[in-house]
Amino acid sequence: MRSTFTNLANMFRVPDLRNKVLFTLLIITIYRVGANIPCPGIDFSAVQSLVASSSKGGALALLNLFSGGALTKFAVFGLGIMPYITSSIIIQLLIVVIPKFEQWREEGAVGQKKLTQVTRYLTIALAVMQSTGLAYLFHNGGGGLLGNGSGLNIDLIPKFTIPRILLIVLTMTAGTVVVMWLGEIITQRGVGQGMSVLIFTNVVSTMPSGGAAVKEEAGLVKFAIIIALSLALLVAIVFVEQGQRRIPVTFAKRVVGRRMYGGQSTYIPMKVNTGGVVPIIFASSVLYFPILISNVLPSHGFWKQVQEWISVHLAQPNNLWYIAMYGLLIVGFAYFYAAVTFDPHQQADVIRKQGGYIPGIRPGPHTERHLQNILNRVTLPGALWLATIALIPAIMLSLWNIQNYPFAGTSLLISVGVALETMKQVDSQLMLRNYEGFLK
Repeated sequence: MRSTFTNLANMFRVPDLRNKVLFTLLIITIYRVGANIPCPGIDFSAVQSLVASSSKGGALALLNLFSGGALTKFAVFGLGIMPYITSSIIIQLLIVVIPKFEQWREEGAVGQKKLTQVTRYLTIALAVMQSTGLAYLFHNGGGGLLGNGSGLNIDLIPKFTIPRILLIVLTMTAGTVVVMWLGEIITQRGVGQGMSVLIFTNVVSTMPSGGAAVKEEAGLVKFAIIIALSLALLVAIVFVEQGQRRIPVTFAKRVVGRRMYGGQSTYIPMKVNTGGVVPIIFASSVLYFPILISNVLPSHGFWKQVQEWISVHLAQPNNLWYIAMYGLLIVGFAYFYAAVTFDPHQQADVIRKQGGYIPGIRPGPHTERHLQNILNRVTLPGALWLATIALIPAIMLSLWNIQNYPFAGTSLLISVGVALETMKQVDSQLMLRNYEGFLK
């Protein structure tokens, strides 16, 4: 305990690190203020009914988790970073389809800047679509986003006129742009990855009130069991997050001028959970999109049947279809993100150019195939682990019929993953200045 307080003091002794930490806290404060300011033209009494309905589960509860409660308040930052995440997914998928995007990715920093700009424009377009859909949705009672599939009896937007809807859409879209800017500025001038820090803030901000709701709903005994299971889950998540497969690499001796280089052995660390919590966020973003679209479809004939099927099967966390789709999307995105972050061809080429080799494996194509096989084998248990952790809330809902579960696997994964990555950055800054880090 004394060591922890000493490390905290050391963190504020380094001027550069202290400024980064204080700047990050300032941005988080601004973000939380914007997440509690409702959009103009909203019925504030109806907002309370929407907040109560979000505790019944459904897709709305999941979206409310990622927005830190801002969505149910129809706040200026109500959309949070979900449009940016969806946009990032689309761009990553289009890279393998559109040759121009693939060319930009190969250009390094210049190409990445162009891809980032396209992602921003697409984020604005998605924010316009989602805010329009949400305005129409909550004017008609909430529909498929609510846990029981029924709507609200109170109209959130009583004066449903074109100017008012344009004002709401403009406000929420501008809020999304500001959130995107806040996330990027944290990455540039603060501590940690900006978007992840904002998600972490959203998740942690809902835990105290969620814990009180669980205690009131489930009783003291079940609440104590849930806390014990969550602590055990927390330890397991930390253990798996730190797990990695180390691929040995040996560099041959070579003489450059009068100096000899190489001759040492090292390793390539390949994490068991390569994608971290990103596959879960991607899967959640993709899964809620059809729910939102279904509520603006014509409510008659074939489209009415589509709406009812989506509302019953994809909007209920304890439904078998929801569990299956959610789990498959997490596994698929885990493999997709692992392939994006770790390119066997590039790694094999780098090892060959530096005069290295993996013991027992020939350089070039053989090394590439070896790395690809290891990546596939390591990603499978990590993907199944992610899916299991993310689906624990659905199991708890089914067993004990608990509607609000703030200590779910998704919440803990986000909290632990972002906290570990942020602390690693802080540790690197401390150790650079000969201070002891937090992580042992």
